[in-house]
Amino acid sequence: MERKNAWKTYDEAQMKELQQLNADYINFLSECKTERECVKDTVRRVEEKGYISIEKAMEENKTLQPGDKIYAVCMNKTVALFNIGNKPLEKGMNILGAHVDSPRMDIKQNPLYEKEGMAYLDTHYYGGIKKYQWVTLPLAIHGVIVKKDGTTIDVNIGEKPEDPVFCVTDLLIHLASAQMEKKAAKVVEGENLDILIGTIPLNDEEKEATKKGVLKILEEQYEMEEEDFMSAELEVVPAGRAREMGFDRSMIMSYGQDDRVCAFTSLIAMLDMESVDKTSCCLLVDKEEIGSVGATGMQSRFFENTVAELLNLTGEYSEIKLKRCLANSRMLSSDVNAAFDPLYADVFQKNSSSFMGKGVVFNKFTGRGGKSGSNDANAEYLADLRKIMDDNGVNFQMAELGKVDAGGGGTIAYIMALYGMEVIDSGVAVLSMHAPWEVTNKADVYEAYRCYKSFLKDA
Repeated sequence: MERKNAWKTYDEAQMKELQQLNADYINFLSECKTERECVKDTVRRVEEKGYISIEKAMEENKTLQPGDKIYAVCMNKTVALFNIGNKPLEKGMNILGAHVDSPRMDIKQNPLYEKEGMAYLDTHYYGGIKKYQWVTLPLAIHGVIVKKDGTTIDVNIGEKPEDPVFCVTDLLIHLASAQMEKKAAKVVEGENLDILIGTIPLNDEEKEATKKGVLKILEEQYEMEEEDFMSAELEVVPAGRAREMGFDRSMIMSYGQDDRVCAFTSLIAMLDMESVDKTSCCLLVDKEEIGSVGATGMQSRFFENTVAELLNLTGEYSEIKLKRCLANSRMLSSDVNAAFDPLYADVFQKNSSSFMGKGVVFNKFTGRGGKSGSNDANAEYLADLRKIMDDNGVNFQMAELGKVDAGGGGTIAYIMALYGMEVIDSGVAVLSMHAPWEVTNKADVYEAYRCYKSFLKDA
């Protein structure tokens, strides 16, 4: 079924709204390159809209009423937002769930070393990457250093024009005949993804003089000693702002659009909702790229525990009401899909692919091969979503992630489906997914926002 190009459907007012949304999105991408930065920016935005923290509501012994807006944060890496609706919570919620972590390189806990007068930081890559894509790029370091006295130092080096940047070096082509014979997975080894950070030796030092020179800079600028790496979370990401792409400026090129494109549009849709019949929820989580594990991943009990606290604040908590609330909820697992790329058409099945510029993508199932590891949405739910989208004039398309045996992927959908709620994947088509720089279409960003807003209103 051929879907129309969304760009052909917009009037002047919609084009203005599209451009305004994408301008805000470009700033979000440029300023929020880690999960901590995404959560911090989210909290700033929601507090401006009148949301209060769940801790404050509990301290004040507040009884939640329809129209109240609450947020909860887990370890500064995951955040849940709730707009309390007119119906009791046990009737369920309309949930938008996205993730704010992206593939990157993490600095190890004992990382600093010197070789032949060159100082390096040892890294461990995070998530699914093509390692060879990360060499010879300007890289930035984002994160936190937490000292033994509890002091937290925010780190953001490489984004300002006056900042230094870092890089992983590569072998010159003149000496690379053996390297060029290797398989792509082995061209650059994981243990060689170390970033070069300095070459000036410290005066009057004979041993590891360059390393000591770097340590002196860290001490002067960050009051940091080498052992502080042990309690630091430092992420290495591509340096530089998100940019408009194409002569027609129809696309956005940026790091981290999987899955911040869905996180951002979910957040903005949530903030634009006022009075709702059914409680709305926007859930932005960590660790999806490595299996949704840990205390800040979707497999943790953070979300369930937070909903229990919400029920308690309404004076309606019981275990059975908590179970009913979760089972009666509906969710869009807001995650990206692979955009059809004509240059690599052999791994796509065209009739089941998502295309740039044709709107938000619904993916009935993900997984691999015979749907292994998949959530598979039921037909009744799909029919309801089709009606909501059509009633609100949202441009949408149905797709799978490439050919059946070409590969596959997963999202948080199957985890939320464990509660018995209706869940489907819904997001934006992305070119060059998981590369240091990914590409989206502005029209698809806009349609994702319109989709999520319509879902919160009408599902």
